[in-house]
Amino acid sequence: MADCSLTDGPLSPARLASLPADIARPGYDRDAVRTGILHLGPGAFHRAHQAAFTEDCLAAGETAWGILGASLRSAGTRDALAPQDFLYTLALREGGREALRVVGALRGILAGADAPRAVLAALDDPAIRIVTLTITERGYGCDVARGELDEGDADVAHDLAAPDAAPRSVPGLLAASLWRRRRAGIAPFTLLSCDNLAGNGRVLHAAVTRMAARRDRGFGDFVAAEVACPSSMVDRIVPATTAEDRARIAARLGCADAAPVVGEPFAEWVIEDRFPTGRPGWERAGARFVTDVAPHERRKLRLLNGAHTMLATIGPGLGCATVAEAVAHERLSPVLARFWAEMAATLPAETDAAAYCARLRARFGNTALRHELAQIALGSAQKLPQRILLPCLERWRAGRASPVLIAVIAAWLRGAAAGGDPLDGLARREVFAADEWRAPPLRGMIAEECGAMARQGLAARLDALCRAPD
Repeated sequence: MADCSLTDGPLSPARLASLPADIARPGYDRDAVRTGILHLGPGAFHRAHQAAFTEDCLAAGETAWGILGASLRSAGTRDALAPQDFLYTLALREGGREALRVVGALRGILAGADAPRAVLAALDDPAIRIVTLTITERGYGCDVARGELDEGDADVAHDLAAPDAAPRSVPGLLAASLWRRRRAGIAPFTLLSCDNLAGNGRVLHAAVTRMAARRDRGFGDFVAAEVACPSSMVDRIVPATTAEDRARIAARLGCADAAPVVGEPFAEWVIEDRFPTGRPGWERAGARFVTDVAPHERRKLRLLNGAHTMLATIGPGLGCATVAEAVAHERLSPVLARFWAEMAATLPAETDAAAYCARLRARFGNTALRHELAQIALGSAQKLPQRILLPCLERWRAGRASPVLIAVIAAWLRGAAAGGDPLDGLARREVFAADEWRAPPLRGMIAEECGAMARQGLAARLDALCRAPD
């Protein structure tokens, strides 16, 4: 370990040659890299996942695929990385091992109040052939459950009313850019969503097509027919970076990195192979290209993301702060097994859910990653419908009981109610979009579970659920 302090200056291109030998770094000429990808939402997950896959392509000589990041909200990542020429460290941790890699794929970040106009100007460049996104469910300006543009959203409404003004929504930005490129005779870019949304490409395509059609019917037809929006499934656990992480990584580097990212060694990326203007060879880093990503995304969304939401909803009430603590908890561990059993029944047999869940349990138990339940719980109102409500509805329609899924919903409602009537949440269409949630049978089940939790307490209620017959 290098002997240094955080005052030794920032990570920079000039420091790469002097890094310790066990730290991987760009072996290619970064000055020869051209920007071919614009990424919306250059947060920790993107930098630990898609940018790391792209780094392997650059290292193999595919120099046309550098990444320009863009944040329409916060300038924090740009401000942290700009003094480092947008270099950053990826730390992959498991057990007592930590492998460090300095990534050079990110060539810059556009951010701040002027970002929309700067992004539009950048997207005028024919060299930009792919736009990737990690903007979370909320960023799509959609009613995700219906796969439709939410025209009542304030930012979407602004862009519909003033299509030539600086866009405020992501669908508005993308439609405006495609309009400009079409007028200039530039082929449209491919839009690749990397968010945890079922049918993420389909959702994105519907939103941008509707935005385009509201501007001009012929333009809407063009976007519908000519703009490729392949779906993808992404997987890597990336907890928030802590001050302790930054100090430990700086000590290894011998210099300070203002914005390193930490993740697990495991990474998966499954992508529908529809890229009319070309793509990097992401398969070099292990990505899989398929004709239909739906089976992969459904398995991951329900078994991994759904389990994360379950643990983040129930774990804090049992004193757990991290995923690893929750998985090891004597009461939560059997609940997790029961949760996975209920979810697995909603998936086709070829999914091999048992093997997938066994691998997930090992990943969740990685104590080298401090994956905070509070971090996972952020935005839970947007996550709950796809991860918990829809599979519960499917089981109910099939005549199957879902005691653990109902318990997660009840626990979430009790937390969201903050002392009020938990069932008031059932009236909020943005969370409970399906009419069945207001029907007496399911409403009664949820009400009964809310009451049982209030009477028995969370721990005793979980014990009772695990003793109930399947």
